[in-house]
Amino acid sequence: MPRTEIQTIGEFGLIKRLTESIQLQQPSSIKGVGDDAAVMNFGNKRVLMTTDILLEGIQFNLEYVPLKHLGYKAAVVNFSDIYAMNGKPTQMTVALGISTRFSIEDIEELYSGIRLACERYGVDLVGGDTTASMTGLTISITCLGVANEEDIVYRNGAHLNDLVCVTGNLGTAYLGLQLLERERIALRGQKTGDEIAAFQGREYLLERQLKPEARKDIIEQLRNAGIKPTAMMDVSDGLSSEMLHICSLSDCGCAIYEDKIPINFKAAEVAEEMNLNIVTCALNGGEDYELLFTCSINDYEKLVPLDDVYIIGHITPKEQGTLLIGRNGEQLPLKAQGWQAFNS
Repeated sequence: MPRTEIQTIGEFGLIKRLTESIQLQQPSSIKGVGDDAAVMNFGNKRVLMTTDILLEGIQFNLEYVPLKHLGYKAAVVNFSDIYAMNGKPTQMTVALGISTRFSIEDIEELYSGIRLACERYGVDLVGGDTTASMTGLTISITCLGVANEEDIVYRNGAHLNDLVCVTGNLGTAYLGLQLLERERIALRGQKTGDEIAAFQGREYLLERQLKPEARKDIIEQLRNAGIKPTAMMDVSDGLSSEMLHICSLSDCGCAIYEDKIPINFKAAEVAEEMNLNIVTCALNGGEDYELLFTCSINDYEKLVPLDDVYIIGHITPKEQGTLLIGRNGEQLPLKAQGWQAFNS
């Protein structure tokens, strides 16, 4: 039997290959694989479910990631998926694979971060599992949420001329990671105190990487303004990748304007210092956990007053492609160059 390496088709190709022939059999299963969360019908409310796995050495490095921050982030990234469906996270379970180098106190510190996230977002920790691990620390979280059927927003609902919007700023978490990695390499085996000085004035970038927040506030703003997005997802793998998902599933194209992409000033400074292009970081960096959504052009007047929401483009016919419009009007194709789990 021939052997095919996973990296030849990548993470999303693997997911498609494993799931494209699955047929939902339960009447309660409304939406399966392919969105930020699955959707199930168990009565008056729709139940949302998402799961995420974090592996030491792949998604996090404990040389610079505090365990409490790691626990907080592991929970919040799952909450973000529920908010990306326009829902409310309600319960979660945690499964841990733990190697012998971790003490009880270490795991309590990890859980203190998980519990803090649950308290802040009003989510109940209702169960989980633990097992021994030969390869370091593994964290797997499943989060449940609820939404009214009419409120749920999928990735496939974008329409021609819809506005493309994003929240917060992009590329900042990636640059926070670059700072941490640079100091880890430069100071390996040293404890000089210089690592603290290297981060002064850049704490926001580190926080965006180590302790992101889910945009519950944006979901509430949109609801209060009477705006229901036509398509939405969170920015975990990079703006380009997420925009391409929406366009593929909505059978459309897009025009994203480079000068409209929200950039943090400190992030731009660090990008220049590291000889990185800040727009490339914003398009492909990932882990910002901001919301990318489309909405009707008729909602323009309602959108403008919203805090931390930016209109960055619009939806176009599919045949026009998915384009980045440069500052001088040049047109470049959007490419998914963000995080790919099985790329070497």
